[in-house]
Amino acid sequence: MLYQAYQAHSDIMIPVRNWAGTALRTLGQPLMGIADNAVLRNLTAAYELIARTGLTHARPAFGVDGVTVGNREIAVHEHAALTTPFGTLLHFKKDVDTPQPRVLLVAPLSGHFSTLLRGTVRTMLPEHDVYITDWHNVRDVPLAHGRFGFDDYIAHLIRFLEAIGPGAHVVAVCQPCVAVLVATAVMAQAGNAAQPRSITLMAGPIDTRVNPTKVNALANSRPIEWFEQNLIATVPLRYVGAFRRVYPGFVQLAAFMSMNVERHLKAHRELYDHLAKGEHEKARVTKAFYDEYFAVLDLTAEFYLETVRLVFQECALPTGKLEWQGGRVEPRAIKRTMLLTVEGERDDICAVGQTAAAHELCSGLRPYLKRHHMQAGVGHYGVFSGNRWTNQIYPLLRNVILASE
Repeated sequence: MLYQAYQAHSDIMIPVRNWAGTALRTLGQPLMGIADNAVLRNLTAAYELIARTGLTHARPAFGVDGVTVGNREIAVHEHAALTTPFGTLLHFKKDVDTPQPRVLLVAPLSGHFSTLLRGTVRTMLPEHDVYITDWHNVRDVPLAHGRFGFDDYIAHLIRFLEAIGPGAHVVAVCQPCVAVLVATAVMAQAGNAAQPRSITLMAGPIDTRVNPTKVNALANSRPIEWFEQNLIATVPLRYVGAFRRVYPGFVQLAAFMSMNVERHLKAHRELYDHLAKGEHEKARVTKAFYDEYFAVLDLTAEFYLETVRLVFQECALPTGKLEWQGGRVEPRAIKRTMLLTVEGERDDICAVGQTAAAHELCSGLRPYLKRHHMQAGVGHYGVFSGNRWTNQIYPLLRNVILASE
């Protein structure tokens, strides 16, 4: 009933949002003189906040149409290099004179769309041939396509790398760091020619026993049966994926927001003030963030539950117990893939030390193939977005890729 209750509330709010949107458009007419009237500005600010309530469940556009390469402005075209029912290998194609390092950006599958990494894509595009894992919202995937669990996720990464071809590099952000390390180990164990030349693991939960956060504590506060009974829902009949059991994106969003309620309330109070004062540029930045943040996707129940159990409860990879398709995963088999780990000093989701744990697991790598960077002054999102990502972290990542070309 969890999904049905959410859907009923969402349906009830549609006319309220529509009414607020109509009022906003009416007051925004030039003849209303809104810029000179404080009362009208406050009213329109209130109407806009009401109109913006609610979530979206479709992927926003990347909006990356062009990029500057050297002295040239180059057009960028999105191309589906490979598509499965559960994800698309999306290629940002551009016409450049010199081949660039091919990079697979692995986006989190944790309730948000891959466009959460839009800024990461923009930063990397001028100097790299960029692909991204564009995960699908499984409420739109027919039940006939079967399950999608932790093993299937890793199989997708391997298949994507094989589609890109030998010599690619991988950059994983947050949750998929474990899967990327596993996929690389599995490919190394099998002698797969498409194993990456470098992997960069950014703020990922390789070993959650190190400096546990609130997220880690929550995952270990209940048995896995509790998560299944209380957080798993069934997709309503109106959607293509009807009857599929999922971990809803709106539940994940609520969990994220509950960790920083005051921060989000403050952001919306400031948004109201910016709108009421006519500070449209300041308001635009906040609206852009929440447009992305409130776009959510559902995960299959099996992927969510297996991730909680294997990564957060059993810590199966760092304890040497993780298996993939019946075989033991051996990170020490990785011998020729350069490893970079990146952490944020103020990360309250994936604490300092959890990602760096990958270095000890990759004991087969010689020291010159390992790099670690702890970025001072940033939280979780600052590791892959914002000025410090662009100006301080990205140059290190670029150098690792170049060194392993």
